[in-house]
Amino acid sequence: MMNLVLRRLVLFIPMWIAVSVLSFMIVHATPGDPAASFVGQDAGAASLDAARQRLGLDRPYMEQLYHWVAGSLAGDLGQSYFLGRSVAEAILERLPVTFSLGILALLVGIVVGIPLGTIAALSPNSWKDASTIGISLTFLSIPEFVVGMLLIYVLGVELRWFPIGRYAPLSDGVGPWLHHLALPALALGLSQSALIARMTRASLLQVLGADYIRTARAKGLPEKVVIGRHAFRNAIITIVTVIGLSLALLLSGAFITEALFQLPGIGSLGVSAVLRRDYPVIQGLLLVSSSFILIVNILVDIVYGLLNPTVSDG
Repeated sequence: MMNLVLRRLVLFIPMWIAVSVLSFMIVHATPGDPAASFVGQDAGAASLDAARQRLGLDRPYMEQLYHWVAGSLAGDLGQSYFLGRSVAEAILERLPVTFSLGILALLVGIVVGIPLGTIAALSPNSWKDASTIGISLTFLSIPEFVVGMLLIYVLGVELRWFPIGRYAPLSDGVGPWLHHLALPALALGLSQSALIARMTRASLLQVLGADYIRTARAKGLPEKVVIGRHAFRNAIITIVTVIGLSLALLLSGAFITEALFQLPGIGSLGVSAVLRRDYPVIQGLLLVSSSFILIVNILVDIVYGLLNPTVSDG
């Protein structure tokens, strides 16, 4: 197990460098000129050249790439073109919002998804199973921003149960924090719950057909013991993997949802950076988001190794 963890940690650095290089190349391959956004579209050639020099865009491509990769390894993500501050500070300031939203959305996914998947697996080919599959396909098919707009209109505008376009930090109290994040967390969590429900159903169905489950039932063990102690304990390995991947995606920034609900997280920061072609911010967000995915994948591997004794160090 320890060798598995060490291998994952050793691979993290080259993967970080690869993601850093790809982030730079993708951003600089997009059309548009940040200098034009900086000084205005109607600026003359002299103003554009001065802006490019000020922003460091006049330097050779490989030199810019080297400085970016070297800086990212040292924790320096550069300076924003428009915010007047370092990219790292801007991202760190907004991370608590995205973390809060991601954790709450994942909780919604777990609380809704696992019970639905379990009910469907225990009643295969029944109306319960068909209903669960239908609900899952519905939430997987509907874009999150559509669900968000429906929640805003029904629960925010018509019923006025939840505030819209505001955010209360955790320092203001758990109640206001939950109240302001409930709608966006629900919009994100429902789609995750659909994925978790389908994976829970599939995993449990596979486990329930195993010989040791039939043996446990033949011994006369109560069904609750068979499901809870034997079936779910083995099915949870796959479920945890899916939950980990969902967490990685949620923490990497729900760009559209944060922009829709006007939350000051890294998602809304990314949307504004793309609109203004703020290269350093976009690159920094891509690198940070990818890092979340890499880190969570390592944690998922560790948890998988702990839950599955058949995983070897070789």
